[in-house]
Amino acid sequence: MLLTRENDYAIRILRSLKDKEKHTVKDICQAEEVPEAFAYKIIRKLQKAGFVAVERGAAGGCRLGTDLKSLTLYDVVTAVDAEPLIMPCMRQTCSRNAGDACKVHAELMKIQKVLIEELKSRRLFDLF
Repeated sequence: MLLTRENDYAIRILRSLKDKEKHTVKDICQAEEVPEAFAYKIIRKLQKAGFVAVERGAAGGCRLGTDLKSLTLYDVVTAVDAEPLIMPCMRQTCSRNAGDACKVHAELMKIQKVLIEELKSRRLFDLF
């Protein structure tokens, strides 16, 4: 599916950091109803993408690592998942018809393209 629970949690985590202050993972999880087990994994991915800065230690926490005006929903989704796909078969050429593209696959590819364009057009700053 295009948007996973992990994508939803990543968006929520970034929303909790919109004030640019440092927050503990526990506080983020409580505020955004994100399970801690997921939060650490997602925060690592967001940190790797440069969206979150992490400070370790007793006084540590997370803060926004970039300007929300520069981030789109597509950026967040692709930071968490390699590629947003509406169906797994979108990764490859359809094998249902020998030599010809499957008509269902072709239509889904059109829809896929529109969804990606929409995700790229939505800035997080405007959503929060």
